[in-house]
Amino acid sequence: MCGRYATTRGAGELSALFESSDDTDGVLRPDHNVAPTDRVPLVRLSPEGHRSLCVARWGLLPHWSRSAAGAARMINARSETVATSRAYAGAFARRRCLVPADGWYEWVRRPDGGRQAYYLTPADGSVLALAGIWSFWESGADSRLTFSVLTTAALGELAEVHDRMPVLLAPERWSSWLTPCDEPERLLEPVSSDLLGGLEIRPVGPAVGDVRNDGPELSARVSVPAMSSPPELTLF
Repeated sequence: MCGRYATTRGAGELSALFESSDDTDGVLRPDHNVAPTDRVPLVRLSPEGHRSLCVARWGLLPHWSRSAAGAARMINARSETVATSRAYAGAFARRRCLVPADGWYEWVRRPDGGRQAYYLTPADGSVLALAGIWSFWESGADSRLTFSVLTTAALGELAEVHDRMPVLLAPERWSSWLTPCDEPERLLEPVSSDLLGGLEIRPVGPAVGDVRNDGPELSARVSVPAMSSPPELTLF
């Protein structure tokens, strides 16, 4: 998974969809081009045990991090190693969350050397829940709620665009993902075929490549020429 996605629903809609309280304090804004360290919504369990919609920074900072400088490198956690990673294991065991998204972006290297951006999104416009883990970090006067998105090997047609994809959770798995358990590795089930089958792989324009750009036009479909050879996968 590359380092961009979109999350544009308001706090009211998200809190209704995820049956959560709204604890965003009115700061949530639509973002069509989320980049590392941006503030975006996530759903986690509150200390009282109910679902809470809050705002966090993308890029998990373990509590022992000496500074926030490495956050941009911590946006994704591999599901194959998350349970044993020094940086992620504690959060995976005790602090899992749902990351609402409209879709995510990937880039493919074209035969001519350029890059084509694709937007992977539910064809029916429904919300995606990406599997995430969160951590609270503080240093002096600076404190942050931070998170990472879990990734797995891409499946089906998605593998033609990138070799990794976020772990997608169907609604029936939301509660178990959020609830503490003794063996969280068992929660890492394959992504539902229904979710995969409902995804559209949409070619989009190059403007999304600039983090300064935002707006619904970034995810608008564009026409691309047919490729005579398989695309070369590239990380953003």
